Amino acid sequence: MNARVAGRHFLQIPGPTNVPERVLHAIAEPTIDHRGPGFGELGRAVLSGLGRVFRTSGPVVIYPASGTGAWEAALVNTLSPGDAVLMVRTGWFATLWHEMATRLGLAPMLLETDWRRGADPAAIADALRQDRAHRIRAVCVVHNETSTGCVSPIAAVRAALDAEQHPALLLVDTISSLGSIDYQHEAWGVDVTIAGSQKGLMLPPGLSFNAISPRALAAAQTARLPRSYWDWRPMLESNATGYFPFTPAINLLRGLQEALAMLAEEGLDNVFDRHTRHATATRAAVRAWGLEIQCLEPRDYSGSLTAVRLPEGHSADALRALILRRFDMSLGGGLGMLKDRVFRIGHLGDFNDLSLIGALGGVAMGLRLAGVPHGEDGMAAALAVLAEG
Repeated sequence: MNARVAGRHFLQIPGPTNVPERVLHAIAEPTIDHRGPGFGELGRAVLSGLGRVFRTSGPVVIYPASGTGAWEAALVNTLSPGDAVLMVRTGWFATLWHEMATRLGLAPMLLETDWRRGADPAAIADALRQDRAHRIRAVCVVHNETSTGCVSPIAAVRAALDAEQHPALLLVDTISSLGSIDYQHEAWGVDVTIAGSQKGLMLPPGLSFNAISPRALAAAQTARLPRSYWDWRPMLESNATGYFPFTPAINLLRGLQEALAMLAEEGLDNVFDRHTRHATATRAAVRAWGLEIQCLEPRDYSGSLTAVRLPEGHSADALRALILRRFDMSLGGGLGMLKDRVFRIGHLGDFNDLSLIGALGGVAMGLRLAGVPHGEDGMAAALAVLAEG
């Protein structure tokens, strides 16, 4: 039998994030009848609250699924077999979305990056300019690439579409940015926004979302990819009264109602400022340690996480394993071509200054024990940022 480890586990991966006690208590409430009169009120409340977080007056659909399900729903409701789709490979999750599009029978066109920056609106504009026949039916971009810590400028991508007068839909993955980084579905002209429950929304995994524009709703009327479970139409019909066409994740919806209340109480702009501040403090620590931030472009820095590159000859996975064993802290690992090259510090969700200092302290002790060359002023650099308020 293993000896008990005192204290709480530090979950510092970029999602799932720590679930607040208020949300856990709400999830633990007795299950109610999802066809009864009380459930409709819950359904209407969470659908309305989600609109405020997505910043849209249009519909938001909720699936009992991970974010991967919301990817599929966005594609199958708007596209037909063989449709060309322009996708930007900014990291591992953009890669997985591209693989899904291929398996669904679409014809993805891939814009490559070096996984050290967000999507380039100019490159997207150039690809659209060459598509004179308007074969491209959708542009798919990951807002915050969880594998790299790079954010893509979605408003500028929309501007590129508009400048080229291209009719393609804009589909955006906000799985690791919604509720953590400023995002505006309606004002930025996004057609389908994809999100999940387990990151900025402070819930366990299990819910995923599509926010839908009028153009996307129109596309759904003629889209010919097979869809049944993921079909928006029965969902929207039932949602009009707060209900669902199948058994929903009732207790997770209770938790979502509480999480949305917490975001409203803090104020979304304050939530974004908090994430930006913690990200700035983390990057200050990384620089003072003499380590390299995976994201090269300051304009693309993420408020949700920081991916850190280790010097050649040092294993990021070995460092993570040591930190978990010695300090009971989980860090994110490198994915795809970044495997064993980077570790990722999640600083999103229900998270405060003392939580960040504890996380960075665990990293600092791990670097020392692992023999990774680094400076000694990382903690002081982070504290200096936090002390500025």
